[in-house]
Amino acid sequence: MPGGRMPGVLARILVGRGMRSFADGFVALLLPIHLSRLGYGPAEVGLVATATLLGSAALTLGLGFAGHRVPLGRALAGAALLMAATGAGFAGIEAFWPLLLVAFVGTINPSSGDVSVFLPLEHTLIAHLVDDAERTAVFARYSLIGSVGSALGALSIGTLHWFDQAVPEGAATQVLFALYGVLGLATLLLYAGMPDVAPAAEHRRTASLGPSRRRVWGLAALFSVDSFGGGFVVNSLLALWLFQRFGLSAAATGTIFFVTGLCSAVSYLVAVRLARRIGLVNTMVFTHLPANILLILAAFAPTLPVAVVFLVLRSLLSQMDVPARTSYVMAIVEPAERPAAASLTAVPRSLASALSPALAGAMLGAGTFGWPLVCAGALKIAYDLTLLACFRAVKPPEERTPPEASD
Repeated sequence: MPGGRMPGVLARILVGRGMRSFADGFVALLLPIHLSRLGYGPAEVGLVATATLLGSAALTLGLGFAGHRVPLGRALAGAALLMAATGAGFAGIEAFWPLLLVAFVGTINPSSGDVSVFLPLEHTLIAHLVDDAERTAVFARYSLIGSVGSALGALSIGTLHWFDQAVPEGAATQVLFALYGVLGLATLLLYAGMPDVAPAAEHRRTASLGPSRRRVWGLAALFSVDSFGGGFVVNSLLALWLFQRFGLSAAATGTIFFVTGLCSAVSYLVAVRLARRIGLVNTMVFTHLPANILLILAAFAPTLPVAVVFLVLRSLLSQMDVPARTSYVMAIVEPAERPAAASLTAVPRSLASALSPALAGAMLGAGTFGWPLVCAGALKIAYDLTLLACFRAVKPPEERTPPEASD
């Protein structure tokens, strides 16, 4: 692609990321409220969250193996159309099993992070558009925009009270799901006609994974542990815990998620400088460990203010690994392997995390103590320590010494 068109493509990716994150931010909190109003309990909320993540994993995995053949711009437009259809489905369906099916095939995201099919497509485009020196900074900007968008989306859930007054009784949550669908159409317009960005001709002969297979599968296995832990505290279930444990309103919970989202956004900027100083793997591990200890402490908090303090402090640290992790995966594989590597390391964030929301829902159905938070923190600590032991010696190009880089 001519260099003059690269900034325009990158800008469209970042704008699309912001719109989708805003939609994800309010839908993650809207989901348990909507299902509760339809008469479903914590167990059903957990099952729907599980279905959304399983469906995203299946679609992302399939796309990863075909990613070297699918035009990326066209695939992004297709994903946006699916997002629009998902909003329409949740707005118009009330029976549980059809809702579960829509959740499986659609793009609803119950998590604070982006676990949808958009993720590997956008990551691959960005990796092709920027060089090694800029890669981590651009992924940090991508993550920052996503975090701010998600925070604003969480804050906007406070408008639910206004919608309750403005539309027929019981229709407010359906209207907000319809808005999610409208944002999907807006994303479709943004991505329509997006030019394809392909690897250099000498790399196109490689289908899916090649020489980096062992590294990618090793990272995928580790990310699955982290994701399984994260599934216990996806935003929908963390909000449900706050509703049950402290009796919070939707507006108050949205405000808390707004604050934690902004803290995460600030942390992305710090992550870039930290990665340049101590390296990508060290940044991932040494920010994640204390965040997971704080998550466990939040489960034991005796009062709401104490719990909020722990959650806010955690948010300052817990997402610093996101741009570092993305940049690291894209750096240690060949260019033609990037679509497969992005998908095969993103899939665990859906597939493994899909198993735990149902368990967390069952835990919350049995009591209000934060057992899901404890399980999440313990599993994530195990992931951090294993990642450090296995990958601290695998350096991306920008961290290699000159003799190593010339080999």
